[in-house]
Amino acid sequence: MPLHVARRRMVAAGMWLGLWLCLTVGAPDAAQAQARRPEPQVSAGEGKLFIGTYGGDIRVVDEATGKIEERIPLKVGLARSLLPSADRTRFYVLDSTYEKIEVIDIATRKSLRDYSLRQGNRRLRVVSMVADPGNQYLILLTRLATKLVDRWEIGPAQLQQFDLASGQITRTIPWPRGEERETVNLRFSPDGSSLFMFGDEVIILETRGFTEVESWPLSTPAESGVGRITLGPVHDFYDDPGTFTGLFVQQDPVQKRRIMGIGRVNLTARSVDFKPLGPAENVSFAQAPDRKRAYGIKTDIGRWEFWTFDLEKGSVVSRGEFQSRPRVVPRVSSNGKVIYVYVAGDTIDLYEAATYRYLRTIHLNADQTTEMFVVPPAVPARTAR
Repeated sequence: MPLHVARRRMVAAGMWLGLWLCLTVGAPDAAQAQARRPEPQVSAGEGKLFIGTYGGDIRVVDEATGKIEERIPLKVGLARSLLPSADRTRFYVLDSTYEKIEVIDIATRKSLRDYSLRQGNRRLRVVSMVADPGNQYLILLTRLATKLVDRWEIGPAQLQQFDLASGQITRTIPWPRGEERETVNLRFSPDGSSLFMFGDEVIILETRGFTEVESWPLSTPAESGVGRITLGPVHDFYDDPGTFTGLFVQQDPVQKRRIMGIGRVNLTARSVDFKPLGPAENVSFAQAPDRKRAYGIKTDIGRWEFWTFDLEKGSVVSRGEFQSRPRVVPRVSSNGKVIYVYVAGDTIDLYEAATYRYLRTIHLNADQTTEMFVVPPAVPARTAR
C-alpha cells in the first residue's frame, strides 16, 4: 500500500475514534444527565419545632431552614416530658426526677414559673399530668416516696389537684368506685367542666367536687360478640379541642384476636368513631395538620416501614420501607409535606410525605429527652367550641 494512502487511512481512523469517544465517553447520555440532576427541594413549612434535650433546655428549630433558632434554658434541669396547654400557649415541663414542673410560654419562649414537689424526706413523683383548659391547675397522677432510715417507703397512686397560682396540692381526688390505677389517660372537656378517665370504659367526673357523674363504654360494638376498644398511639396536637385521633385496638373476647383501627373520640358527643384496618401491628401514629392524612412507622428487628393512612376513608393507602435507627417516632411538618423521624439520638431525619424520599437531617447537637411538637406559624390561642 502506498505510504500516502496509509497515512490518509490512519487520519480517517483517528477521526472516527475521536468521534466515538466523544459520543460514548465525553458526552453523557440522557440517563446519566437525569441521574445528576438535583432532586427538587421540599419545604417543611414555616413553623417551629420544640423538643427537650440533654443540654438541659428546649431547642427551637426553624422549619424553613432546619437550623436551631433558640435554646430555652430550663430551671428544672433535664426535661422528661412536654405537655402543651389546651390553648397551645404554653408547655408544662416535667423534669427527669419527676419532682419538678416548669411553665414555658410558647410565644415569648420564657419561663413563667417553676415548682418543686420535694419536701424534706418526702418526694412526690409525677407519673402523668394534664392541665385544665383555663391553665389554673393541673391534675397529677402521683406516688409519694418517703425516705426512712433504712429504706424508701412508696405510697399508693393518687390523683391530686395542683394549683398553679399557689404552687400547692389543694385536693386529693378519690378514685372512682375506689379502684386505684397505676396509670391513667386523662382528658378535659373543652370548657373544663368535665374530666374524662379512659380505661375499659370512660368515667366522667365533674370538676367542682370531682365526683363521678356518668360513664360510657369506650366503644359501642356494631356487632354482638366483639370486644371494646382500647387506646393506642394518639397524636392530638392538630385536633380540635374536645377530640383526639389515634390508632386504637379492639380485641375479640372469644378468639382473642386484636384488630387495629383508626379511632376518633369526641368528648362532647360522648362518641367513638372506629374504622377497622386489620390485625394489630406495632405501628406508631402522627396526624397531619389537615386531619385527612396520618403517617405511621412499623418497626421490626432491622426493618422499618412507612405507612400512610387516609383518615376519611379509614384505610392504609401506601407503605414503603426505609433504613433508620432502632427506635423511631414520626411527626408531620406544619404544611403536611414532610415526615420528621426522631427519638434516640441527636438528629431529626426528614422524608417527603408523598414519596417517602429521604430529604435531609437536622442536627440538634444534644440527645433528645422529650416528645417533639410542631408549632404552626402564628398559631392562634385555641378556644372551646
